[in-house]
Amino acid sequence: MLPNDALDRLQSGCKSIGERCQSLGVSSWEIVATQSYGHQIDIEGGKISLAAGGGEGGYGIRVIEDGKFGFAYLVDVKSADKAISSALSIARMSPSIEGFVLPSEQKANQVGGLYDKSIVQMDSESLLTQADMIISEVASLDNRAVVTGGGIGVSASASAILTSEGIESAGLTTSHGVGVQVSIEGNGQLTSSWQSNSSRSKLPEIPSCVARAVEWAKLTRDPIKVDSVKDESPVLMTSEGFSPLFSVVVPNAVKGEKLARSESFWSGKMNQTVISSDLNLIDDATVDGCRSSGSRDDEGVPTRKNLLIESGKLLSSLWSTRDAAQQIAEGRIIDATTTGSAKRSGHQSPPVSGCSNLFFTTDSKAQQFDDMVESMADGYVVNSVMGAHTANPTSGDFSVTTSSILRVENGEIIGSVKQAGLSGNMAKALSENVILGDDVRPQGSYSSGTMYVPSVLLNQGLRVNPA
Repeated sequence: MLPNDALDRLQSGCKSIGERCQSLGVSSWEIVATQSYGHQIDIEGGKISLAAGGGEGGYGIRVIEDGKFGFAYLVDVKSADKAISSALSIARMSPSIEGFVLPSEQKANQVGGLYDKSIVQMDSESLLTQADMIISEVASLDNRAVVTGGGIGVSASASAILTSEGIESAGLTTSHGVGVQVSIEGNGQLTSSWQSNSSRSKLPEIPSCVARAVEWAKLTRDPIKVDSVKDESPVLMTSEGFSPLFSVVVPNAVKGEKLARSESFWSGKMNQTVISSDLNLIDDATVDGCRSSGSRDDEGVPTRKNLLIESGKLLSSLWSTRDAAQQIAEGRIIDATTTGSAKRSGHQSPPVSGCSNLFFTTDSKAQQFDDMVESMADGYVVNSVMGAHTANPTSGDFSVTTSSILRVENGEIIGSVKQAGLSGNMAKALSENVILGDDVRPQGSYSSGTMYVPSVLLNQGLRVNPA
């Protein structure tokens, strides 16, 4: 997939653009470069429907003049002068951020487990073979079950950064992902479940998501009638059900800029208890092999472990260099520095504050799923939600729907519910009496942050409205 000289070419390109910056009189500049290649197999209706591959990449240029910054991107190094000129023009029209300078070089510790050569060696034929095995496995688990959607993808990426302040770094990453939509049709009803796995390392030929998808397609058949109630209900959310809401609301709440602007439901609550007193929230890009790990953040600052919430108390927040400088300059905070938490979606965007690997943990003993069901007495189990993107990241309010929901009575699952609305407030739901499971699975995006969350039993703040 990735050419053997990919890193060398990116580093050479960064150096060339940096030299052009210097020759044009730009004293403060940052060059980032990315190049990725991959191929995928799509599955539809129990058959392989598409095989595709390709690559993309380019360079991003950020320039600083008197606290003003401009950004531009390009594909070909030959266009460097034009892109630099564009970035300079933007900078000169932008407001100045007092004290904003590019970060200086600092030694970074190496983070391992981000590149797997065996993924690079996987060709289209390998993916076809894996797809056939997954289709057969689904049928063997339930002869009614069909893979109605999904696919397999592998990729390899090279990235580099070079700055006027002496930062120079480059590296390789890989990824292997499998997603399956399993459906069961019969007796006048259709039930489906989407499950996925992805990793920096090569996945098993039959990843765990396959069996989970079949299981939930089976569990949600033959729905029972459930009366609507106005009261809050305990809700046990699987990792797949909880993470979409969690990823929209919680990472926003711990960004330094959002806290400073009163755009977080935890604004003004630093050093106060904000969630159940046995819960912790940790952002850590230094863990080997995790999906959003790396030795440096996206502006070249060494990454670190950021303890955000400890035993329920909000202790810190996430900052990029620019966001920290801007909030100080605007008088919203007295002091802040980068936490190695700059993130960007690729070479086409400047960095902003964001999370990497966000771990949601408990000081109490994590519980098995069946024990959590038993302990909730009466309530619901939710495995997926639709509309999580509509959640309000400032207030924590949300209203979503689900068709992958089970009814629990007297500590036992008595059947599925055809469809239901789920609404509530995430801040309230997490504030107390929260129980975490022992089934942590990574969810979310490599670039915008990976949520390492287990099943979560929320005993307050949620309402379920069965259709």
